[in-house]
Amino acid sequence: MSAPDPAPDEFFLDPRAVRRSFDACATTFDESAAVHAEIRKRLLERLDVVRLEPEVVIDLGAGTGHASRALQDRYSGARVMAMDLSPRMLVRAKRQQRLFRRFDRVAAAAERLPLRDGSVDLVFSNLMLQWCSSPDSVFGEIRRVLRPNGLVTFTTLGPDSLKELRQVWSRFDHHVHVHRFIDMHDLGDALLRAGFAEPVMDTERLTITYSNGRALLDELVGSGSANVARGRRHGLTGRTTGAGFLDACEALRHNGSLPVSLEVVYGHAWIGEKGRGSVKRGGEALFPIENLRRRS
Repeated sequence: MSAPDPAPDEFFLDPRAVRRSFDACATTFDESAAVHAEIRKRLLERLDVVRLEPEVVIDLGAGTGHASRALQDRYSGARVMAMDLSPRMLVRAKRQQRLFRRFDRVAAAAERLPLRDGSVDLVFSNLMLQWCSSPDSVFGEIRRVLRPNGLVTFTTLGPDSLKELRQVWSRFDHHVHVHRFIDMHDLGDALLRAGFAEPVMDTERLTITYSNGRALLDELVGSGSANVARGRRHGLTGRTTGAGFLDACEALRHNGSLPVSLEVVYGHAWIGEKGRGSVKRGGEALFPIENLRRRS
């Protein structure tokens, strides 16, 4: 008697659904992605201490191209490629091009990079990995395309991210309302399995404050961060449930605003590097979303 088929993964992210979500928000992404911009800035700053003169740089999960432009400015002699699953986001990325500082725009999935083996010096990726169901596949592809002494540096979200949303939605049903985020130790193990030398991993905890639950939902939808997990509720959320969700958010209000937690995971790994890797915890910071919008 054959064993029963394993239950489907309710957290699985269909790349087609992810692409549609980001295609749909291409025109609203920049005005809604203040948190994304803040974390991008922090990841770029970490390159200040890296000795690297790359010839080819990939901005993986480039979105509307802001990091691609910054990387082209930083490495003026390099060929920079903005890669993203969403063609419409890459159309918007054209706005970041300048006459003498142009980068390529390539629509591609992170699990299947259209690049030769050993053809890239630096892979930069900001808040893309949490949209992929298999970090092992992504890291394997990055490992394949990097040259010896090449570097991958990335951010993603850890398990404590959006815990307030999980708490509120758990009062209404058992559907998946918040994606699964992977612990940094497991991501470090995945990098090792892919053949990277002892990665450096750390986390930083941010608290973003919103005026109310509606402002939070608008931000998530406008930035493409809608729930596309297989186990999500299919169909429209009822008016009663939606109103109940917003009321439940009010119960979490603290000092006049709604706090939302983000655990930002930073990863940094070389090909062939002999130094010791490390894992550490970071600090905590509080940001009103209005302040982040003014910065971005």
